[in-house]
Amino acid sequence: MNSPEPKLEYRRGEQRAWYMYDFANSAFNSTVVTLFLGPYLTELAKTAADPSGLVHPLGIPVDARSYWSYLISLSVLTQVFCLPMLGAIADYSPNKKRLLGIFAYIGAGSTIAMFALQDGLYLLGGILFLIANLAFGCSVVIYNSFLNDVAPEAERDSVSSKGWGIGYLGGGILLALNLLLFQKAEAFGIDKGMAVRISLGSAGAWWAIFGMIPMLGIRNRKPQRTAAAGENVFAKGFLQLFQTLRDMRHYPQTLTFLVAYLIYNDAIQAVITLAGQYGSDYLKIPLESLTLAILMVQFVAFGGAMLFNLLAKLFTAYRAVVLSLIIWTVLMCGVFIVKTTGDYFVAAALVAVVMGGSQALSRSLYSLMIPHGKEAEYFSLYEISDKGTSWLAPLLFGLMLQFTGSYQLAILSLVIFFLLGLGILLKVDVKRAALEAGNEA
Repeated sequence: MNSPEPKLEYRRGEQRAWYMYDFANSAFNSTVVTLFLGPYLTELAKTAADPSGLVHPLGIPVDARSYWSYLISLSVLTQVFCLPMLGAIADYSPNKKRLLGIFAYIGAGSTIAMFALQDGLYLLGGILFLIANLAFGCSVVIYNSFLNDVAPEAERDSVSSKGWGIGYLGGGILLALNLLLFQKAEAFGIDKGMAVRISLGSAGAWWAIFGMIPMLGIRNRKPQRTAAAGENVFAKGFLQLFQTLRDMRHYPQTLTFLVAYLIYNDAIQAVITLAGQYGSDYLKIPLESLTLAILMVQFVAFGGAMLFNLLAKLFTAYRAVVLSLIIWTVLMCGVFIVKTTGDYFVAAALVAVVMGGSQALSRSLYSLMIPHGKEAEYFSLYEISDKGTSWLAPLLFGLMLQFTGSYQLAILSLVIFFLLGLGILLKVDVKRAALEAGNEA
Protein backbone atom coordinates (compact mmCIF):
# COMPACT_ATOMS: atom_id res chain seq x y z
CA MET A 1 0.00 0.00 0.00
CA ASN A 2 1.34 3.44 -0.89
CA SER A 3 1.64 6.26 1.58
CA PRO A 4 -1.18 8.84 1.51
CA GLU A 5 -0.88 11.72 -0.91
CA PRO A 6 1.12 14.49 0.79
CA LYS A 7 -0.43 17.86 1.52
CA LEU A 8 0.04 20.18 -1.43
CA GLU A 9 -0.74 23.82 -1.95
CA TYR A 10 -3.35 24.28 -4.64
CA ARG A 11 -3.75 27.64 -6.36
CA ARG A 12 -6.59 28.73 -8.62
CA GLY A 13 -4.18 30.78 -10.69
CA GLU A 14 -2.05 27.72 -11.35
CA GLN A 15 -5.13 25.77 -12.36
CA ARG A 16 -6.01 28.50 -14.85
CA ALA A 17 -2.49 28.39 -16.25
CA TRP A 18 -2.82 24.61 -16.56
CA TYR A 19 -6.07 25.02 -18.50
CA MET A 20 -4.27 27.23 -21.00
CA TYR A 21 -2.06 24.45 -22.29
CA ASP A 22 -5.22 22.71 -23.46
CA PHE A 23 -6.28 26.05 -24.99
CA ALA A 24 -2.92 26.22 -26.79
CA ASN A 25 -2.52 22.68 -28.10
CA SER A 26 -6.15 22.07 -29.09
CA ALA A 27 -5.56 24.21 -32.17
CA PHE A 28 -3.32 21.42 -33.46
CA ASN A 29 -6.06 18.89 -32.81
CA SER A 30 -8.93 20.88 -34.34
CA THR A 31 -7.27 22.69 -37.25
CA VAL A 32 -4.62 20.14 -38.23
CA VAL A 33 -5.69 16.66 -37.16
CA THR A 34 -9.47 16.93 -37.28
CA LEU A 35 -9.98 19.16 -40.30
CA PHE A 36 -7.34 20.34 -42.72
CA LEU A 37 -4.44 17.88 -42.81
CA GLY A 38 -6.41 14.67 -43.48
CA PRO A 39 -8.28 15.92 -46.58
CA TYR A 40 -5.27 17.97 -47.74
CA LEU A 41 -2.79 15.09 -47.50
CA THR A 42 -5.35 12.79 -49.13
CA GLU A 43 -5.56 15.18 -52.08
CA LEU A 44 -1.76 15.49 -52.26
CA ALA A 45 -1.53 11.69 -52.25
CA LYS A 46 -4.19 11.38 -54.96
CA THR A 47 -2.32 13.75 -57.25
CA ALA A 48 0.84 11.70 -56.76
CA ALA A 49 -0.94 8.33 -57.18
CA ASP A 50 -0.47 5.96 -60.12
CA PRO A 51 -3.38 5.10 -62.46
CA SER A 52 -4.65 2.47 -59.99
CA GLY A 53 -4.94 5.08 -57.23
CA LEU A 54 -1.92 3.87 -55.26
CA VAL A 55 1.00 5.80 -53.83
CA HIS A 56 4.23 4.07 -52.87
CA PRO A 57 5.80 5.59 -49.73
CA LEU A 58 9.04 3.68 -49.08
CA GLY A 59 8.01 1.30 -51.87
CA ILE A 60 4.83 0.14 -50.08
CA PRO A 61 1.64 0.22 -52.21
CA VAL A 62 -1.02 2.24 -50.36
CA ASP A 63 -4.48 3.36 -51.47
CA ALA A 64 -4.23 7.16 -51.50
CA ARG A 65 -7.53 7.35 -49.60
CA SER A 66 -6.10 5.20 -46.79
CA TYR A 67 -2.78 7.08 -46.52
CA TRP A 68 -4.03 9.37 -43.74
CA SER A 69 -5.49 6.61 -41.55
CA TYR A 70 -2.28 4.56 -41.88
CA LEU A 71 -0.25 7.62 -40.87
CA ILE A 72 -2.30 7.94 -37.70
CA SER A 73 -1.65 4.29 -36.83
CA LEU A 74 2.08 4.68 -37.50
CA SER A 75 2.24 7.76 -35.27
CA VAL A 76 0.87 5.75 -32.35
CA LEU A 77 3.44 3.01 -32.86
CA THR A 78 6.15 5.61 -32.27
CA GLN A 79 4.34 6.77 -29.14
CA VAL A 80 4.09 3.23 -27.74
CA PHE A 81 7.87 3.14 -27.50
CA CYS A 82 8.60 6.78 -26.68
CA LEU A 83 5.92 7.87 -24.21
CA PRO A 84 6.63 5.36 -21.41
CA MET A 85 10.31 6.26 -21.59
CA LEU A 86 9.44 9.95 -21.31
CA GLY A 87 7.03 9.26 -18.46
CA ALA A 88 9.73 7.66 -16.34
CA ILE A 89 12.17 10.49 -17.03
CA ALA A 90 9.52 13.09 -16.15
CA ASP A 91 8.69 11.43 -12.81
CA TYR A 92 12.37 11.60 -11.82
CA SER A 93 12.87 15.12 -13.17
CA PRO A 94 12.87 18.17 -10.88
CA ASN A 95 11.87 20.29 -13.90
CA LYS A 96 8.89 18.70 -15.61
CA LYS A 97 7.88 22.13 -16.86
CA ARG A 98 11.03 22.38 -18.97
CA LEU A 99 10.26 19.02 -20.57
CA LEU A 100 6.75 20.26 -21.28
CA GLY A 101 8.15 23.31 -23.04
CA ILE A 102 10.68 21.35 -25.10
CA PHE A 103 8.09 19.03 -26.61
CA ALA A 104 5.49 21.76 -26.98
CA TYR A 105 7.83 23.83 -29.14
CA ILE A 106 9.09 20.87 -31.18
CA GLY A 107 5.45 20.14 -31.99
CA ALA A 108 4.62 23.76 -32.69
CA GLY A 109 7.67 24.15 -34.95
CA SER A 110 6.82 21.04 -36.97
CA THR A 111 3.26 22.28 -37.38
CA ILE A 112 4.40 25.71 -38.56
CA ALA A 113 6.57 23.92 -41.16
CA MET A 114 3.42 22.38 -42.67
CA PHE A 115 2.95 25.73 -44.42
CA ALA A 116 5.52 24.43 -46.94
CA LEU A 117 3.35 21.50 -48.12
CA GLN A 118 2.48 21.67 -51.80
CA ASP A 119 1.81 19.27 -54.70
CA GLY A 120 3.97 16.14 -54.59
CA LEU A 121 4.98 16.61 -50.95
CA TYR A 122 2.58 14.12 -49.38
CA LEU A 123 5.54 12.19 -47.93
CA LEU A 124 7.00 15.32 -46.30
CA GLY A 125 3.55 16.04 -44.91
CA GLY A 126 3.46 12.60 -43.36
CA ILE A 127 6.89 13.06 -41.78
CA LEU A 128 5.97 16.45 -40.30
CA PHE A 129 2.75 14.99 -38.92
CA LEU A 130 4.62 12.09 -37.29
CA ILE A 131 7.05 14.49 -35.59
CA ALA A 132 4.35 16.94 -34.51
CA ASN A 133 1.99 14.26 -33.22
CA LEU A 134 4.75 12.51 -31.26
CA ALA A 135 5.78 15.82 -29.68
CA PHE A 136 2.13 16.58 -28.98
CA GLY A 137 1.73 13.23 -27.20
CA CYS A 138 4.93 13.72 -25.19
CA SER A 139 3.86 17.16 -24.04
CA VAL A 140 0.37 16.00 -23.04
CA VAL A 141 1.81 13.14 -20.95
CA ILE A 142 3.59 15.76 -18.85
CA TYR A 143 0.61 18.12 -18.93
CA ASN A 144 -1.74 15.39 -17.67
CA SER A 145 0.68 14.45 -14.90
CA PHE A 146 0.36 18.00 -13.54
CA LEU A 147 -3.38 17.37 -12.90
CA ASN A 148 -2.53 15.63 -9.63
CA ASP A 149 -0.32 18.58 -8.68
CA VAL A 150 -2.78 21.38 -9.40
CA ALA A 151 -6.03 19.83 -8.10
CA PRO A 152 -6.99 17.80 -5.01
CA GLU A 153 -8.81 14.53 -5.61
CA ALA A 154 -12.23 16.01 -4.82
CA GLU A 155 -11.86 18.63 -7.58
CA ARG A 156 -10.31 16.57 -10.37
CA ASP A 157 -13.53 15.85 -12.27
CA SER A 158 -14.28 19.58 -12.34
CA VAL A 159 -10.72 20.71 -13.15
CA SER A 160 -10.27 18.06 -15.84
CA SER A 161 -13.64 18.96 -17.43
CA LYS A 162 -12.81 22.68 -17.41
CA GLY A 163 -9.47 21.93 -19.05
CA TRP A 164 -11.13 19.96 -21.84
CA GLY A 165 -13.84 22.59 -22.25
CA ILE A 166 -11.39 25.50 -22.45
CA GLY A 167 -9.33 23.44 -24.88
CA TYR A 168 -12.33 23.14 -27.19
CA LEU A 169 -12.82 26.90 -26.99
CA GLY A 170 -9.18 27.48 -27.97
CA GLY A 171 -9.42 25.09 -30.88
CA GLY A 172 -12.73 26.62 -31.91
CA ILE A 173 -11.56 30.23 -31.89
CA LEU A 174 -8.62 29.55 -34.22
CA LEU A 175 -10.80 27.34 -36.39
CA ALA A 176 -13.28 30.21 -36.75
CA LEU A 177 -10.48 32.53 -37.88
CA ASN A 178 -9.25 29.91 -40.35
CA LEU A 179 -12.78 29.43 -41.66
CA LEU A 180 -13.01 33.16 -42.31
CA LEU A 181 -9.65 33.08 -44.10
CA PHE A 182 -10.70 30.11 -46.24
CA GLN A 183 -14.06 31.62 -47.20
CA LYS A 184 -12.54 35.02 -48.00
CA ALA A 185 -9.39 33.66 -49.65
CA GLU A 186 -10.00 35.44 -52.96
CA ALA A 187 -10.66 38.72 -51.17
CA PHE A 188 -7.28 38.34 -49.47
CA GLY A 189 -5.64 37.65 -52.84
CA ILE A 190 -4.79 33.98 -52.18
CA ASP A 191 -6.09 30.64 -53.47
CA LYS A 192 -7.73 27.89 -51.40
CA GLY A 193 -4.54 25.85 -51.20
CA MET A 194 -2.64 28.77 -49.73
CA ALA A 195 -5.48 29.31 -47.22
CA VAL A 196 -5.16 25.70 -46.07
CA ARG A 197 -1.39 26.02 -45.74
CA ILE A 198 -1.72 29.22 -43.72
CA SER A 199 -4.29 27.50 -41.50
CA LEU A 200 -1.95 24.58 -40.84
CA GLY A 201 0.93 26.91 -39.97
CA SER A 202 -1.28 29.10 -37.80
CA ALA A 203 -2.07 26.15 -35.54
CA GLY A 204 1.62 25.82 -34.74
CA ALA A 205 1.93 29.55 -34.08
CA TRP A 206 -1.13 29.47 -31.79
CA TRP A 207 0.31 26.50 -29.91
CA ALA A 208 3.62 28.32 -29.45
CA ILE A 209 2.16 31.67 -28.35
CA PHE A 210 -0.43 30.46 -25.83
CA GLY A 211 1.91 27.72 -24.66
CA MET A 212 3.89 30.45 -22.94
CA ILE A 213 1.13 30.94 -20.34
CA PRO A 214 1.45 27.52 -18.64
CA MET A 215 5.21 27.83 -18.85
CA LEU A 216 4.94 30.96 -16.73
CA GLY A 217 2.11 29.88 -14.44
CA ILE A 218 2.77 26.23 -13.53
CA ARG A 219 5.20 25.40 -10.72
CA ASN A 220 7.61 22.50 -10.63
CA ARG A 221 7.29 20.14 -7.68
CA LYS A 222 9.98 18.16 -5.96
CA PRO A 223 9.97 14.72 -7.65
CA GLN A 224 8.55 11.94 -5.48
CA ARG A 225 10.97 9.49 -7.04
CA THR A 226 14.75 9.76 -7.05
CA ALA A 227 17.30 7.71 -8.94
CA ALA A 228 19.62 5.48 -6.95
CA ALA A 229 23.32 6.30 -6.86
CA GLY A 230 24.87 5.49 -10.21
CA GLU A 231 21.49 4.79 -11.84
CA ASN A 232 21.04 6.21 -15.32
CA VAL A 233 17.58 7.76 -15.58
CA PHE A 234 17.63 7.71 -19.40
CA ALA A 235 18.53 4.01 -19.48
CA LYS A 236 15.80 3.34 -16.94
CA GLY A 237 13.37 5.29 -19.05
CA PHE A 238 14.22 3.18 -22.10
CA LEU A 239 13.14 0.04 -20.24
CA GLN A 240 10.18 1.72 -18.58
CA LEU A 241 7.43 0.33 -20.81
CA PHE A 242 8.08 -3.20 -19.60
CA GLN A 243 8.69 -2.10 -16.01
CA THR A 244 5.48 -0.07 -15.91
CA LEU A 245 3.43 -2.94 -17.29
CA ARG A 246 5.00 -5.27 -14.74
CA ASP A 247 4.31 -2.77 -11.94
CA MET A 248 0.66 -2.41 -13.00
CA ARG A 249 0.05 -6.04 -12.09
CA HIS A 250 -0.02 -4.82 -8.49
CA TYR A 251 -2.92 -2.52 -9.44
CA PRO A 252 -5.28 -4.84 -11.36
CA GLN A 253 -8.25 -2.45 -11.32
CA THR A 254 -6.11 0.37 -12.73
CA LEU A 255 -4.85 -1.96 -15.43
CA THR A 256 -8.39 -3.06 -16.28
CA PHE A 257 -9.53 0.54 -16.60
CA LEU A 258 -6.53 1.42 -18.77
CA VAL A 259 -7.24 -1.47 -21.14
CA ALA A 260 -10.89 -0.41 -21.42
CA TYR A 261 -9.90 3.21 -22.04
CA LEU A 262 -7.29 2.38 -24.67
CA ILE A 263 -9.89 0.37 -26.57
CA TYR A 264 -12.88 2.73 -26.50
CA ASN A 265 -10.87 5.93 -26.79
CA ASP A 266 -9.02 4.49 -29.79
CA ALA A 267 -12.38 4.53 -31.56
CA ILE A 268 -13.25 8.02 -30.28
CA GLN A 269 -9.99 9.39 -31.65
CA ALA A 270 -10.53 7.59 -34.95
CA VAL A 271 -13.91 9.28 -35.33
CA ILE A 272 -12.37 12.69 -34.56
CA THR A 273 -9.42 12.33 -36.91
CA LEU A 274 -11.30 10.71 -39.80
CA ALA A 275 -14.46 12.84 -39.70
CA GLY A 276 -13.00 15.42 -42.06
CA GLN A 277 -11.97 12.85 -44.64
CA TYR A 278 -15.37 11.11 -44.39
CA GLY A 279 -17.20 14.38 -44.97
CA SER A 280 -15.03 15.62 -47.83
CA ASP A 281 -14.23 12.41 -49.73
CA TYR A 282 -17.44 10.40 -49.24
CA LEU A 283 -20.23 12.95 -48.67
CA LYS A 284 -18.50 15.50 -50.94
CA ILE A 285 -19.18 18.30 -48.46
CA PRO A 286 -17.44 21.54 -49.51
CA LEU A 287 -14.54 22.43 -47.27
CA GLU A 288 -16.26 25.66 -46.20
CA SER A 289 -19.25 23.67 -44.85
CA LEU A 290 -17.00 20.99 -43.38
CA THR A 291 -15.02 23.62 -41.51
CA LEU A 292 -18.24 25.14 -40.19
CA ALA A 293 -19.39 21.72 -38.94
CA ILE A 294 -16.15 21.04 -37.11
CA LEU A 295 -16.19 24.59 -35.74
CA MET A 296 -19.64 23.89 -34.34
CA VAL A 297 -18.27 20.73 -32.72
CA GLN A 298 -15.69 22.72 -30.75
CA PHE A 299 -18.30 24.86 -29.04
CA VAL A 300 -20.91 22.13 -28.59
CA ALA A 301 -18.19 19.94 -27.08
CA PHE A 302 -17.49 22.65 -24.50
CA GLY A 303 -21.13 22.43 -23.41
CA GLY A 304 -20.93 18.63 -23.52
CA ALA A 305 -17.93 18.59 -21.20
CA MET A 306 -19.79 20.81 -18.72
CA LEU A 307 -22.96 18.69 -19.03
CA PHE A 308 -21.11 15.47 -18.27
CA ASN A 309 -19.33 17.15 -15.37
CA LEU A 310 -22.82 17.85 -13.96
CA LEU A 311 -23.84 14.23 -14.60
CA ALA A 312 -20.70 13.10 -12.79
CA LYS A 313 -21.75 15.12 -9.75
CA LEU A 314 -25.24 13.63 -9.87
CA PHE A 315 -24.45 9.99 -10.73
CA THR A 316 -20.61 9.62 -10.37
CA ALA A 317 -18.04 10.05 -13.13
CA TYR A 318 -17.92 6.29 -13.72
CA ARG A 319 -21.62 6.04 -14.57
CA ALA A 320 -21.39 9.12 -16.76
CA VAL A 321 -18.60 7.50 -18.80
CA VAL A 322 -20.62 4.28 -19.14
CA LEU A 323 -23.58 6.31 -20.43
CA SER A 324 -21.36 8.11 -22.93
CA LEU A 325 -20.13 4.82 -24.40
CA ILE A 326 -23.69 3.58 -24.87
CA ILE A 327 -24.49 6.80 -26.74
CA TRP A 328 -21.31 6.45 -28.86
CA THR A 329 -22.36 2.94 -29.89
CA VAL A 330 -25.82 4.10 -30.97
CA LEU A 331 -24.33 6.99 -32.96
CA MET A 332 -21.94 4.70 -34.87
CA CYS A 333 -24.79 2.36 -35.78
CA GLY A 334 -26.62 5.35 -37.30
CA VAL A 335 -23.93 5.96 -39.94
CA PHE A 336 -26.14 4.59 -42.75
CA ILE A 337 -28.64 7.43 -42.39
CA VAL A 338 -25.96 10.14 -42.69
CA LYS A 339 -26.22 10.96 -46.39
CA THR A 340 -26.40 14.74 -46.70
CA THR A 341 -24.61 17.80 -45.36
CA GLY A 342 -27.53 18.41 -42.98
CA ASP A 343 -27.26 14.84 -41.65
CA TYR A 344 -23.55 15.36 -41.11
CA PHE A 345 -24.18 18.49 -39.04
CA VAL A 346 -26.71 16.69 -36.83
CA ALA A 347 -24.42 13.70 -36.34
CA ALA A 348 -21.48 16.00 -35.56
CA ALA A 349 -23.49 17.85 -32.91
CA LEU A 350 -24.53 14.60 -31.21
CA VAL A 351 -20.95 13.34 -31.26
CA ALA A 352 -19.74 16.63 -29.78
CA VAL A 353 -22.05 16.31 -26.76
CA VAL A 354 -20.52 12.99 -25.66
CA MET A 355 -16.99 13.58 -26.95
CA GLY A 356 -15.72 16.08 -24.38
CA GLY A 357 -17.46 14.47 -21.42
CA SER A 358 -16.28 10.93 -22.06
CA GLN A 359 -12.66 12.04 -22.43
CA ALA A 360 -12.50 14.56 -19.56
CA LEU A 361 -14.10 12.22 -17.03
CA SER A 362 -11.96 9.28 -18.15
CA ARG A 363 -8.86 11.37 -17.39
CA SER A 364 -10.04 12.36 -13.91
CA LEU A 365 -11.09 8.77 -13.12
CA TYR A 366 -7.69 7.48 -14.14
CA SER A 367 -5.92 10.09 -12.00
CA LEU A 368 -7.54 8.53 -8.92
CA MET A 369 -6.09 5.12 -9.76
CA ILE A 370 -2.43 6.15 -10.13
CA PRO A 371 0.05 5.47 -7.29
CA HIS A 372 1.53 8.73 -6.06
CA GLY A 373 4.87 9.70 -7.57
CA LYS A 374 4.22 7.76 -10.80
CA GLU A 375 1.85 10.20 -12.49
CA ALA A 376 3.85 10.82 -15.69
CA GLU A 377 4.85 7.17 -15.95
CA TYR A 378 1.24 5.99 -15.82
CA PHE A 379 -0.13 8.83 -17.95
CA SER A 380 2.43 7.87 -20.62
CA LEU A 381 0.46 4.68 -21.23
CA TYR A 382 -2.82 6.60 -21.08
CA GLU A 383 -1.62 9.08 -23.70
CA ILE A 384 -1.09 6.28 -26.23
CA SER A 385 -4.76 6.87 -27.04
CA ASP A 386 -5.47 10.48 -26.23
CA LYS A 387 -6.16 13.58 -28.31
CA GLY A 388 -5.77 12.88 -31.99
CA THR A 389 -3.94 9.59 -31.50
CA SER A 390 -5.21 6.10 -32.03
CA TRP A 391 -3.89 2.97 -33.62
CA LEU A 392 -6.06 -0.09 -34.11
CA ALA A 393 -9.30 1.73 -34.93
CA PRO A 394 -7.93 3.79 -37.85
CA LEU A 395 -6.00 0.73 -39.03
CA LEU A 396 -9.25 -1.27 -39.14
CA PHE A 397 -10.98 1.71 -40.78
CA GLY A 398 -8.26 1.90 -43.45
CA LEU A 399 -8.32 -1.84 -44.14
CA MET A 400 -12.13 -1.92 -44.35
CA LEU A 401 -12.08 1.04 -46.72
CA GLN A 402 -9.30 -0.41 -48.88
CA PHE A 403 -10.85 -3.87 -49.21
CA THR A 404 -14.60 -3.04 -49.29
CA GLY A 405 -14.52 0.46 -50.76
CA SER A 406 -17.29 1.43 -48.31
CA TYR A 407 -16.89 4.37 -45.95
CA GLN A 408 -20.05 3.33 -44.13
CA LEU A 409 -18.77 -0.17 -43.34
CA ALA A 410 -15.46 1.35 -42.29
CA ILE A 411 -17.23 3.61 -39.77
CA LEU A 412 -19.52 0.82 -38.58
CA SER A 413 -16.53 -1.39 -37.83
CA LEU A 414 -15.61 1.01 -34.99
CA VAL A 415 -18.62 -0.23 -32.98
CA ILE A 416 -16.48 -3.23 -32.02
CA PHE A 417 -14.16 -0.99 -30.03
CA PHE A 418 -16.96 0.79 -28.17
CA LEU A 419 -18.68 -2.45 -27.17
CA LEU A 420 -15.48 -4.19 -26.13
CA GLY A 421 -14.28 -1.15 -24.17
CA LEU A 422 -17.64 -0.84 -22.44
CA GLY A 423 -17.65 -4.53 -21.52
CA ILE A 424 -14.23 -4.25 -19.87
CA LEU A 425 -15.08 -0.94 -18.17
CA LEU A 426 -18.08 -2.56 -16.47
CA LYS A 427 -15.62 -4.82 -14.62
CA VAL A 428 -13.82 -1.88 -12.99
CA ASP A 429 -14.43 -1.04 -9.31
CA VAL A 430 -13.29 2.60 -8.97
CA LYS A 431 -13.18 2.65 -5.15
CA ARG A 432 -11.17 -0.55 -5.07
CA ALA A 433 -8.78 0.82 -7.72
CA ALA A 434 -8.22 4.00 -5.71
CA LEU A 435 -7.53 2.01 -2.54
CA GLU A 436 -5.06 -0.24 -4.37
CA ALA A 437 -3.20 2.89 -5.49
CA GLY A 438 -3.25 4.40 -2.00
CA ASN A 439 -5.74 7.15 -2.85
CA GLU A 440 -9.31 7.97 -1.94
CA ALA A 441 -12.11 7.64 -4.49
